[in-house]
Amino acid sequence: MEMRYPVHQNQVERMTTEELRSHFLMRDLFQAGKLSLVYSHIDRVIVGGAVPLETAVALEADKHELAADYFLERREIGIINIGGSGKISVDGEAYTLAKQDGLYVGKGVQDVQFLSDDVTNPAQFYLFSTPAHATHPTAHLKLADAEPLHLGDPLNSNKRTIYKYIHPDGAKSCQIVMGMTLLEPGNMWNTMPAHLHARRMEVYLYFDIDADNVVFHLMGEVDQTRHLVMRDREAVISPSWSIHSGMGTGSYTFIWAMAGENQSFADMDAVSMDDLR
Repeated sequence: MEMRYPVHQNQVERMTTEELRSHFLMRDLFQAGKLSLVYSHIDRVIVGGAVPLETAVALEADKHELAADYFLERREIGIINIGGSGKISVDGEAYTLAKQDGLYVGKGVQDVQFLSDDVTNPAQFYLFSTPAHATHPTAHLKLADAEPLHLGDPLNSNKRTIYKYIHPDGAKSCQIVMGMTLLEPGNMWNTMPAHLHARRMEVYLYFDIDADNVVFHLMGEVDQTRHLVMRDREAVISPSWSIHSGMGTGSYTFIWAMAGENQSFADMDAVSMDDLR
């Protein structure tokens, strides 16, 4: 499991492109036949990917790194499949996830196994885990059942629908708030106008990006913005002091997941376009 550590915003102002990428960009999360995990010491979230092939891939981590007998001993996890159809076994009970389906698994579950229905088109499970203080039931999350929020308009190239999967009025969790944003055809901006939420950090995973396209992910303080060039199935850590927005050169979808002080989706501080630098 790779470790990432917080940096102060004053340090970010002086970082080179490679330094920014090494601290905030997460690549190679989806490796065939493997579980890949990144531990961020910002709110102690774990981000990862599981791509099972002929055999199941188990959710596990080094016992020393978590000081736990099993991964979810003191944690919860949100999972969304961005690949082919697959199954997740939760203490022996199997859940089938098509592409864009999700699963919430709560604290105390000891055995989680990931499987693909077709190894020629394997499932690609995206994982977002946080510490948990209570137990909530496993919840099967489908796009058709997710709460939609329609935002933006074509004139500003940001017409999109936000689908909430894990949130206080949907699948319950201790602190995870997680969902997916689908942009309408011809719309390329996400989360613009930008906002902040000092009470929560956030992670974006961008996917379904064609090989010839990229997403320019904006980050940094309002008056000290920076950007990362992101490609298919790459994720980015967004500290609570940073804006988080993006513009694609072609179509894309992204998963957002938050952890921190509260679970209120509406708890955000709008950023004036006049203040961006």
